[in-house]
Amino acid sequence: MPSQQEVRWSQLKIGAIVLVSVVILTTLLFLMTSSSGLGFFSRKLTVTTYFENSAGLKVGAAVNLEGVTIGTVKTITVVTSAERKLTPVQVVMKLDSKYQSSLRTDSTAALTTVGVLGDTVVDINSQTATGPELRDGDELKTLETPSIQDVVKASQGTIESLNVVLAKLNTVVDNMQSGKGSFGQLLTNPDLYNKLVAAADDVHQITVKMNNNDNTVGKFFNDNAEMYNRMNDAIGRVDDITKNLQSGKGSAGKMLTDETLYNNLNQSLANLNSILADAEAGKGSAGMLLKDPTFAKKLNDAISQTDELVTAINAGKGTLGKLATDDAMYTNLNKLLTESTTLVTIIRQDPKKYLTIHMRIF
Repeated sequence: MPSQQEVRWSQLKIGAIVLVSVVILTTLLFLMTSSSGLGFFSRKLTVTTYFENSAGLKVGAAVNLEGVTIGTVKTITVVTSAERKLTPVQVVMKLDSKYQSSLRTDSTAALTTVGVLGDTVVDINSQTATGPELRDGDELKTLETPSIQDVVKASQGTIESLNVVLAKLNTVVDNMQSGKGSFGQLLTNPDLYNKLVAAADDVHQITVKMNNNDNTVGKFFNDNAEMYNRMNDAIGRVDDITKNLQSGKGSAGKMLTDETLYNNLNQSLANLNSILADAEAGKGSAGMLLKDPTFAKKLNDAISQTDELVTAINAGKGTLGKLATDDAMYTNLNKLLTESTTLVTIIRQDPKKYLTIHMRIF
């Protein structure tokens, strides 16, 4: 009797085979529809044609161009107008726009069958067409007598495509059974099952730790009371600060609620505006400086005279110029100061010799 692990492994292989088969089938169907012009994202070209009889044609039937599927039949209706008395069956087709360059206004459409007892399809023939390119909404002419060669030619292409697909599918299945590729390893390698079991155990251990309070993550998820109290305290503090601001407490509160600050700032701006207005009007020293040309000329003359005076001093002209540039005057002045200092020192040493007053009576 097989063990429980072998039963699980067999079930896993069967499920994997089914999943891979569904994926491969879906991919093949998508590739087949895309290669035949029936993809969901391709732009469609609506074309109308009229037949004498539908001959078992159904909505969704294929529309072929020289044996290649380029669209499907959208609607089949019977028109009762007098101009369509001989061809009352209206067939509206949706064609892939990438084949528009191969379709002409004088191309012909005919009803054919796939094989001898196959479904009825619409076959478009453009081999001898030379007219303008077919556009959206145009009408195709019909040909009611298809030949057996056209039927065989259309079915032969489909059979060849199916054979190619089946051959590729057979190769894929053989590779999977021999353990080649990722899907083959998934089906044949038991190590993958062991790794999946080990991964499940690791996830279980992590979940157990998260449910305990002996680690940071566990406390974060389980210690709800402490976290709630801290968050509640923080929100309460923020609420107190907001209330203090609204009540005008503190510097920030006074800035938000005290109108004195606004009034002082508004008054300062008004005074500054008044000063600027007086200056602009020519009032005061600043106004005269900006508006009075005489005052500006005097200021310019004063600056010019000061510049001339400084230039003359630098050139050594006048007393200040010589004092600033003549080394002899500096030397004499320095000598005079030195001798004066010496004289004062001598007098302080013997003041009676130099400060005695002689009085004579004549």
